[in-house]
Amino acid sequence: MLIAVLGTGSVGQAIAARTAKLGHQVTIGTRDVTATRAGAYAAWAAEHPEVGLATMAVAAADAELVVNATSGTGSLPALTAAGAANLSDKVLLDIANPLDFGAGFPPSLTVDDTESLAERIQREFPRAKVVKSLNTLTAELMVRPRQLADGDHSVFVSGDDAEAKRIVTDLLVSFGHTDVIDLGDLSTARGTEMLMPLWLRLYGRLDTAIFNLKVVR
Repeated sequence: MLIAVLGTGSVGQAIAARTAKLGHQVTIGTRDVTATRAGAYAAWAAEHPEVGLATMAVAAADAELVVNATSGTGSLPALTAAGAANLSDKVLLDIANPLDFGAGFPPSLTVDDTESLAERIQREFPRAKVVKSLNTLTAELMVRPRQLADGDHSVFVSGDDAEAKRIVTDLLVSFGHTDVIDLGDLSTARGTEMLMPLWLRLYGRLDTAIFNLKVVR
């Protein structure tokens, strides 16, 4: 697939590197290409010359799959920069969490149980096919789940479009995920986003991000 990954941070880099390695054509989207190339991103880019870099809009324009790997507070501005027309009728994989670190750690949620960030994105971009997934685990486990318990842990998908969820599920399986649970429509993303306070507490307690939850049934 042609994949646009919006966001140059650790999550965006992990998704871009892994999908490129799996044979997809990948472009990372950023707000300012010149500034990004001049910053810390340059060292990573030198190690991954197969991954392109462009503005949000240029990256999303030709993509078949758009990945929102921005911070939760930056998601709507980034997607607006990508352009509604460039997201129309495309699968939009939303990985972001609505975390507010304004008062320090642990952060609060900017969106709580009556809505989700994924639903806000869907409302703002109604012609996109939003699928929420991968937001309940750290970046390295998102793309290489078998480094923990040989991949025997759970990941979730939420979305209103069955075909979009199938495309995302196929991508997760290609990463190595073996337990992909379809929670249902996009409103179920409220539950996975609300897992983040627990995840952050576990991270602090375990002193490692290499952990995940397993739904035993």
